[in-house]
Amino acid sequence: MRQDRRPARADKPRSRSGREDDSGSSRRLRIIAVAVVVALGVMAGRAGWIATVEAGELSEKAKNQHESTIRLPAPRGAIMSADGRELAVDKHAVAVTATPYLITDKRGTAEKIATAVSLPVAEVEQRISGNGGYAMLNTGVDQQRERYLRKLDLPGITLQDTQKRLYPLGPAAAQLVGMTDDWGVGLTGLEKTMESELKGKEGVREEARDPDGRALQIIRDRAPTPGKPITLTLNSAIQEKTEDVLRKTAAAHEAKAASAIVMKPDTGEVLAVATVPGFNPNDRDTFLPETERVRAITDAYEPGSTFKLVAIAGAIEDRVVTRTTMFDLPETLTLYDRTLKEAHYRPSVAWNVQEILQNSSNVGTVLIARKLGQRKTYEWIQKFGFGAKTGFDYPGEVSGSLPKYEDWSGVSILNIPIGQGVSVTLAQMAEAYGAIANGGRMVPPHVVKKVGNKVLSHPRGQQVVSPRTAEQVNIMLQKVVSDDGTGSQAKIEGYSVGGKTGTANKIDPTNGQYIDNYIASFVGYAPATHPGVVVAVMVDEPAAGSFYGGDVAAPAFEQITEFALRHLHIAP
Repeated sequence: MRQDRRPARADKPRSRSGREDDSGSSRRLRIIAVAVVVALGVMAGRAGWIATVEAGELSEKAKNQHESTIRLPAPRGAIMSADGRELAVDKHAVAVTATPYLITDKRGTAEKIATAVSLPVAEVEQRISGNGGYAMLNTGVDQQRERYLRKLDLPGITLQDTQKRLYPLGPAAAQLVGMTDDWGVGLTGLEKTMESELKGKEGVREEARDPDGRALQIIRDRAPTPGKPITLTLNSAIQEKTEDVLRKTAAAHEAKAASAIVMKPDTGEVLAVATVPGFNPNDRDTFLPETERVRAITDAYEPGSTFKLVAIAGAIEDRVVTRTTMFDLPETLTLYDRTLKEAHYRPSVAWNVQEILQNSSNVGTVLIARKLGQRKTYEWIQKFGFGAKTGFDYPGEVSGSLPKYEDWSGVSILNIPIGQGVSVTLAQMAEAYGAIANGGRMVPPHVVKKVGNKVLSHPRGQQVVSPRTAEQVNIMLQKVVSDDGTGSQAKIEGYSVGGKTGTANKIDPTNGQYIDNYIASFVGYAPATHPGVVVAVMVDEPAAGSFYGGDVAAPAFEQITEFALRHLHIAP
């Protein structure tokens, strides 16, 4: 058989098949190209969105991850005594804070730093638990603990410079000065009322930080502006002595509390104002709210016999009586349905005005007030500043109480002139007796002397009685402190002293009735010939021994006043 040797014609099918393959490849390429273009478009659009719309937000996030703004507290202005001692001052300290989300070993970190931040381990662990961005651990550690914490250099633990308020004299004048919270904001006393002057202006520091929160670089730094210092009229030595005497007096007589104020009668400068029991602002754990008040300013009480000064001075000024005017004093005095007795029994006597005040006669004082007249007596009480605030530059001063004249009854003249049915503050009593010591001019008390470098001006007061009347009353008040007077225990060796005792029943606030608890007081000044200081002392509810002002408050007056006179170098 003859074989066909012609070549096989397979090129046509191959050619057709090739054209089909080429067509498919091109289509796939086009699809891929379109997909790439679309993808690039989407990416370009997203990039544009990020670059424009989200740029600010993302920039802020990045900044927050790498930059930190720290507020730098301003040193608070110091509070100083007139003799240059610090009563309240800021000291450098270091606040310890945590960034919980940066701390991986919570328990281990807590165990390492608990003692240094003065917290239990469990408390530290609880504060740094979770993934928060901030936790306060201590508002101010000392230098030793600061060095220890810096040496640990733990992730998420930050040490920040701050200020801590300290009170170098502890409880001295603590109620007056007040205290701040943990962040240096005034809570009570002058710390609160003088906040705007004391606080200063905080600074700002911006830092770049690494992912572990460690500072790398300071970007911007604005230093804080310190607050203004406040200088008071207080004399720190007299303040401390006054508090010491009051503590001993209260303890000896088992009294509920005791208060005193020491001031210069010619200027109104308060050299000391104290209340016991007090508190130490450096030891907040023992603080009791009831010890916070400056009771010489914030608490009113019935004054008793120290109030007799008003009616007698007014009667002399109006020339109704003189020191030697005689009165026949019965054993008791009855008016309508009320009978007035003396504190101690005496028979009927004839005493002059001098002897009435010297012996603190209730009956005699009322007879003088009746001669003066009820309306005039009321007006003189007002002239001596009672029923109104003194203007003391301290928060919480009260005005006491004085019934309106329209509310006086027919028997009001029996009790108000002898210090019953009215209430006063110790500051008001010091102001009134200061008027007699100061030749009749009554000067309001004040305690703030300077703010920054500015010396403050204060009222010079007003003439309440004439120098003639002031001299007459002064002579009588010196007789009160003689051997024959009720205030003999207020005598100071080598100095002339004028003053008056007071003993008053307290009132039950639930029913308004007098009870067998007393307030013993003494208000006076020395030297009586040219007074340097006026001192008012009040002891609340003396329970041991005598409760009379001459036995309880007069000795405290003597100790405080003698120290003040000698410390101020006032010659006998």
